[in-house]
Amino acid sequence: MRKNSVKNTRINGEVQKVLAEIIRGELKDPRINPMTTVMAVEVAPDLKSCKAFISVLGDVKSQEDTLKGLNSAMGYIRTQLAKKINLRNTPEIKFIMDQSVEYGINMSRLIDEVNAGIHEREEEE
Repeated sequence: MRKNSVKNTRINGEVQKVLAEIIRGELKDPRINPMTTVMAVEVAPDLKSCKAFISVLGDVKSQEDTLKGLNSAMGYIRTQLAKKINLRNTPEIKFIMDQSVEYGINMSRLIDEVNAGIHEREEEE
């Protein structure tokens, strides 16, 4: 199976959906922030490994705690994933913190500040 095949894209989407359900509804670890989102999933073509990109709404400590909680619940998450998705192999999941939403918000704020500065200069002239 190639990396960008239709089958791989379908598997990525299904794993993302099930991971989000498991994290949102089944994990009881207090370290895991309730505002945790599975942004994207990349399952390797051989189905042995998987990268799950996680976004957490909160400060840096909350993000670190959520990552630690998810890593400690890895066995339970893989077991539930295997029960809900019928794959030849259940992939080994690596959780990666996705900073793209935070980066986008920061860039938007900077653009707004620049625009406000331009408008102030125009009004002064």
